[in-house]
Amino acid sequence: MGIEHIAIWVANLEHMRLFYIKYFGATSNDLYFNAKKLFYSYFLTFETGPRLEIMHMDTISEQRQQYRAQHRGFVHMAFKMGSREAVDDIITTLRQDGYKIIGEPRVTGDGYYEGIFLDPEENIVEVQA
Repeated sequence: MGIEHIAIWVANLEHMRLFYIKYFGATSNDLYFNAKKLFYSYFLTFETGPRLEIMHMDTISEQRQQYRAQHRGFVHMAFKMGSREAVDDIITTLRQDGYKIIGEPRVTGDGYYEGIFLDPEENIVEVQA
């Protein structure tokens, strides 16, 4: 048993799809569209782990929690990068490309080496060695 996929609502479906393809090597299925619900989605597949479903409907509220505020529910997702150098490299690249880094690479209290950033729609993403 395992997690098959995680889904998030997004405002800009194509921008988010291209972000995860460019920075994390995702592959994407063809756009799914449900005309009755005006629902669009892509499944993004990574080398390992669960898939990420990014979904869009114009009727979904823009209301969201600030990333600094703690709240119940989905908080972040994490990518295993394979090494400290890979964590450092992706954080450096994301910073150079204008993405907000909210946690510099470091060893956490529970022993992970990780960096934390916000994706284009301010979802919290961790990258771990």
